[in-house]
Amino acid sequence: MRAYHLETLGIVDGIVPRESARPEPGPREILVRVRAVSLNKRDLLILKGTYPLKAVPDVIPVSDGAGEVVALGAEVTRFAVGDRVAGTYFPNWLDGRITPAQFDQPGATLDGMLTEYACLSQEAAVRVPDHLTWEEAACLPCVGVTAWQSLTGGEPLAPGRTVLTLGTGALSLFVVQFAKTMGAQVIATTSSAVKADRLKALGADHVVNYAENPEWGLVVRELTGGRGADLVVETNGPDTIEQSMRATALYGQIVLLITGNPRKHGIEISNTAYAASLATIRRVFVGSRAHFESMNRALELHGTRPVVDRVFGFDEVREAFRYYESGVAFGKVVIRVG
Repeated sequence: MRAYHLETLGIVDGIVPRESARPEPGPREILVRVRAVSLNKRDLLILKGTYPLKAVPDVIPVSDGAGEVVALGAEVTRFAVGDRVAGTYFPNWLDGRITPAQFDQPGATLDGMLTEYACLSQEAAVRVPDHLTWEEAACLPCVGVTAWQSLTGGEPLAPGRTVLTLGTGALSLFVVQFAKTMGAQVIATTSSAVKADRLKALGADHVVNYAENPEWGLVVRELTGGRGADLVVETNGPDTIEQSMRATALYGQIVLLITGNPRKHGIEISNTAYAASLATIRRVFVGSRAHFESMNRALELHGTRPVVDRVFGFDEVREAFRYYESGVAFGKVVIRVG
């Protein structure tokens, strides 16, 4: 089989292909013929050596992938040959609250999915919805589950409430889609007129141009009759947290996904913004297998499909990484494996 390995940190050319023998599943493992993988920001951070979990030497990169089960260990009971599955982001986090013992992740401390065949514990995989293509199914484990957990992991989001999303990253697009299926009003931000039209086509009720409106938190309040957003999915942290706080309703929720960047190593909220609010800030980091399975039921019920921007071939891995790093994608960047 062919697999890519992270030989050298810091450069895309440090990701190199190799051939090796196809692995055999252990007693409680499944062997998956990987059909597609998708890229996430954490894959770039791991490549650059700036991710909190350091990559083990020579690791197979990428956390998100989907494929079909082609062989079973003798004690496997959760799957059968031919099942369509995706691996989970935290293989050891099945349900409940995460603990430090469950922090291992594929593509970092464990081998990832950028390979033709992957052995997974039967506990570290979920069936994917039948209506999704392989490319779409590969988009789910990281940003899909994070978006779902952002909307469902705190105070219940009742129909008619308002959700604010920031930008047009793949996670924000998932939030728009999920929030609409829950009956929420969705407000999104972007600086692009073209992307604003695409956000509206995806389901956003209002789109605020943050470049034209630097105080966009006030615009969100105007759009909600002065009330503010009930839930803000905060994907930019240090750069946007002040306006997110100003946009939030009195007892709203802010789901905080990013806490630092190269320019700012923490978040700052002014006394004026925070003192006038009773908002709850909730930290989210992807989710458990149970969250993944819950999300998949919703995807099946509503026929929701992830937004895929571009698909690369298995011989174009470095091109895919460079394209993703450029930041121009609207939706997921996917690599078709086989």
